[in-house]
Amino acid sequence: MDAEPSQAVVKNRNLLPFPRLFPQILSALPPDQSIYLVGGAVRDVLLGRQTFDLDFALAGDALRIARRVADSLGAAYYPLDAERGTGRVVVPEADGGRTMIDFAALRGPDIEADLRARDFTVNAIAMDVHQLDRLIDPLGGAADLYARRLRSCSATSFQDDPVRILRAVRQATAFGLTMTGETRGELRAAIARLQQTSAERRRDEMVKMLAGFRPATCLRVLDMLGVLPEIFPELGHLKGLAQPAPHLHDAWEHSLQSVQKLERLLAVLATREHDPEQAASFALGLAVLNLGRYREQFHLHLEEKTVPERTWRSGLFLAVLFHDVGKAQSLQLEAPEHLRFSGHERLGAKMAARRARAMRLSGQEVARIRQIVRSQARPAYLSGGENRPAPLAIFRFFRDIGPSGVDICLLHLANVLATYEHRLPHEVWVRVLEVNRSLLEAYWEQPAQLVHPPVLVNGHELIERFGLQEGPQIGELLSRLQEAQVTGEVSDRDQALEWLAGQI
Repeated sequence: MDAEPSQAVVKNRNLLPFPRLFPQILSALPPDQSIYLVGGAVRDVLLGRQTFDLDFALAGDALRIARRVADSLGAAYYPLDAERGTGRVVVPEADGGRTMIDFAALRGPDIEADLRARDFTVNAIAMDVHQLDRLIDPLGGAADLYARRLRSCSATSFQDDPVRILRAVRQATAFGLTMTGETRGELRAAIARLQQTSAERRRDEMVKMLAGFRPATCLRVLDMLGVLPEIFPELGHLKGLAQPAPHLHDAWEHSLQSVQKLERLLAVLATREHDPEQAASFALGLAVLNLGRYREQFHLHLEEKTVPERTWRSGLFLAVLFHDVGKAQSLQLEAPEHLRFSGHERLGAKMAARRARAMRLSGQEVARIRQIVRSQARPAYLSGGENRPAPLAIFRFFRDIGPSGVDICLLHLANVLATYEHRLPHEVWVRVLEVNRSLLEAYWEQPAQLVHPPVLVNGHELIERFGLQEGPQIGELLSRLQEAQVTGEVSDRDQALEWLAGQI
């Protein structure tokens, strides 16, 4: 039953962590109009969390108010949904991030009706911007928040919008909330309707999940609730699929463990400030000693914008989740207890790309995910010897793979940790780190020597000087010239021309 409508008093509004821009936003709003801070922004403020997404609701022309605020802040404005009266203000931050400020028309005759139509009670709280010491909380969302409960706003919440199923799992994990029994039952009853929603909306929720807090936990909860087959049906074939030693888990559990290990690796390698507690284990501590100097490079790599609204972080997690997806269809039993998965990388790459396209990811994201899954084993081949990878091997690695080589290094590290778990031999991990350090060192510290040697002779010059015809021979000669530069046979233009003359 719904809680009684409440106007709870905030004891000290000055202690609440309102965003940096909040006073400037308030000063730009008309003083005689009721405007409400709503939803997740209020939830985050009550939890003491910094927020960069602010949502305001009002009766009247929300687009006009949004433009007014944008003009006051000197920020960008655009109509997010003109038909529904929603405008967005985008304010760039010094660290490269952005604060999003949305203004929307009330959904219903008043603010209480608007809140009751929302997804979960913890998101159905509002503050009148002119009375910030009072909460408008008709469904008892603040009490649920402090009790760490996730409760739907109505019995039909998931039926009204099945994408809320994914949002429920993501928010419960992110905020440490436990779904009530009723909410779980309502969620399960709406799972079959999830495919009736748009692929783009499902994608957006999954992207937030994979790029956000504890994606492996989110995936486990989706699986437990029976939602995962509706999102990633290919992964169900990995359950119970045994793997040979040194694997400790079946293919499904190994995939989840790989995602979890990647989380932990990124927590120590891709944050701008080192947290010793995160690197308390022997394996992670050794990873920091070997690769910690690339903390900023890892961070920037993962924060790369693949499309304006998405960073690459979610794409990497998707590739890691799908890296063994081809194993079920490539299983070969050569002898009793001798399992092989010949060609699973190629098959898995096609399956992962198919799923990425179904999610309406961009062509760049699809190609990159395909390449990571297909080429995942290359660092393992380089780890087989006793010496550091040769310069030519490093050059060929990045020539074939490009920036995705960084992703493959991270996948390789996570894969090894997930394969061995607590039985990881010291010498194996040291060798793996050494190989990946050699690759990343070349990519970030020696690109001109080992990754992108300078162009000494171009194709046009090659044709004119040696009387060659356009065709594959030109590209082959230039590629071999680059290899000669990497191995030290050629260091300047004169040597390049002399070397080429000897090849023709």
